[in-house]
This record gives sequence, structure tokens and C-alpha cells, in this order.
Amino acid sequence: MGNTTSSAMSKEILEDLKLSTKFTETEISQWYENFQKQCPSGRITPEEFEQIYSRFFPESDAKSYARHVFRSFDTNDDGTLDFKEYIIALHMTSTGKTTRKLEWAFSLFDVDKNGYINKTEVSEICQAIFKLIPKEEQTKLPEDENTPEKRADKLWSYFEKKDNERLAEGEFIKGVIENENAMRLIHYEPIKQ
Repeated sequence: MGNTTSSAMSKEILEDLKLSTKFTETEISQWYENFQKQCPSGRITPEEFEQIYSRFFPESDAKSYARHVFRSFDTNDDGTLDFKEYIIALHMTSTGKTTRKLEWAFSLFDVDKNGYINKTEVSEICQAIFKLIPKEEQTKLPEDENTPEKRADKLWSYFEKKDNERLAEGEFIKGVIENENAMRLIHYEPIKQ
């Protein structure tokens, strides 16, 4: 019979999420219940997503990064996140395998969604990531990473591409896996106190 929460969610979505994530039916049902409470419309808008994201980075400007993350999660390009997109995003960024996380990271950097990354897109995402770093942490960064431009240049150099060339997803994943500094530069993790 199951509980009322899982019956409120379509069986098709529940089965799909069980197959495409490592979450159990109970976990998915609990997420769904919370999602429904937070988003009675069943959708998250970019503005709501920015508010959620800013809670994780209270000392920083998370707005532009949140917009890019939202874009990468909005797989059907309807301008909102439904429950399924939200759970798959949660899975990919928290419990997914490294390759899956890097596939997501590629979609984050692929700003124009053309299947390739260029240096301009790397610079745009590095700008957004840099805004997540609190000012006091920025002063502690290595000399070759202490501005968004330097970070973008350093990251791009790991892929051994000219400034006017582009990078395919496989090249991106291979370049990041082969270089732990590249892995560190594609996201921001707050310094543990």
C-alpha cells in the first residue's frame, strides 16, 4: 500500500528516481514531502533557488553562481526546477560518482549549451565561483589564483588548448581527472574552521 507521500508522487517518477539515483523510496518520499512544503507549486524558480543557495554562502555573493547551477539543473529548459530535476541534481552533486559529477560540472561550464566549453565560458564560471569565496579567504589564495582571471587562465592551461579553441566533454573530464588542481579550481569549498 505505501504511505500517502509516495502515492502523491507519480509511481513513474518514483521508479525513475530509484533507478537513476542511489536514494531509497523512503528517502525520495521524504525529499518529496519537504519539496512540497517548500515549493507548493511543485517548482523552484531561479529566484527561489538563489535564496536557497545564498543560505549556504552567507558571507559571499552566490547569485551568479546559483544562476549557472540552476541553468545546468533545468534540463528541460522551462525556467523552473521540478522535483525530478531537483533530486537528480542533488544526487549528481552529492552522492554521484566522480565522472557523473564532472559531467554535471561540464554542463555548468557549457554556458551556451552547445556541447563545448570555450575560454570565455571558463572565465564566466570562474568569475561566479570567485564571488563565492569570502574576501578574507581571497587574500590567502596563491598568487596565480587570486583573481577570477588568473584562476580561469590556470584552469584553461590544464587542458592545453589555445584561447580560441574549444573543449569537448571527454577532454574536460580527462583534464580534470588527471590534475587535482583543476579539480579544485572547478568549484569552491569553504575552508573548514
